[in-house]
Amino acid sequence: MKVVGLTGGIASGKSTVAAMLRELGAHVISADEVAREVVAPGSEALAEIVAAFGPQVLRPDGTLDRPAVAERIFRDPDARRTLNAITHPRIRRRIAERVAEVRARVPDAIVVVDLPLLLDTASRDAYALDGVVVVYADEAAQVARLAARDGLAPEEARRRLAAQRPLREKLAEATWVIDNSGPPEATRRQVEALWRGWRVEGG
Repeated sequence: MKVVGLTGGIASGKSTVAAMLRELGAHVISADEVAREVVAPGSEALAEIVAAFGPQVLRPDGTLDRPAVAERIFRDPDARRTLNAITHPRIRRRIAERVAEVRARVPDAIVVVDLPLLLDTASRDAYALDGVVVVYADEAAQVARLAARDGLAPEEARRRLAAQRPLREKLAEATWVIDNSGPPEATRRQVEALWRGWRVEGG
């Protein structure tokens, strides 16, 4: 079984690449989905977040107001570190459990763990990975996509990009790189070539 980390930067196209790999047959585990699970109403993590940030981070239905929290941590590095200390250990444990479940069912599976902040707030050694895919896009493409996706002014999009580690720095730690600066069909060709290589390596 091969376990691969998939990361990138905000609006780099990581989710697009994850969807392509899923179509090709990968078992994709989304850290974002796991993150939502660990802060579900009634969870220990949610209680700790409310204790740290106050009840204003909750929606009327008792769920976490993720956009409000995101806005705060983008502006406050200390708040980001506090949130990460609460959530990341739980997310890592849950992901390890998911990988073990796939291993038990499909011993020769290719598992792709979609980890937005891998190489930002966690090293590749934080997870038992056989390699890391970095999805790259140039900064101009990231700004344009982020502004269009989230309805942000370009200046705000750049500020959010600046809150993450530059993508170019992550390239040096990548096992494989998918360049998503161009059209979707170019990205798909790279993803399909990567998948074929993994299947050959797996025998």
